[in-house]
Amino acid sequence: MGANYRAACRAKSPADFISKMGIVEEEADETIYWMELLILSGLVRKSNITSLLDEADQILAMTVSSIKTARLRKK
Repeated sequence: MGANYRAACRAKSPADFISKMGIVEEEADETIYWMELLILSGLVRKSNITSLLDEADQILAMTVSSIKTARLRKK
């Protein structure tokens, strides 16, 4: 997520920013998926990664909000 966010900060246009932030959104969602899979498989206790899951959810929410704001400003 971090490297893709950094790339978005260096976007060449609003459309490029939105596109790159979409990749950040996908990566955040995928990260959450893998953490949930680790919990469901029994490889990791939920209590051990609760804070990581929460942080990933917050990053995902901020990313989606940033994309929505960028789309509104683009119009």
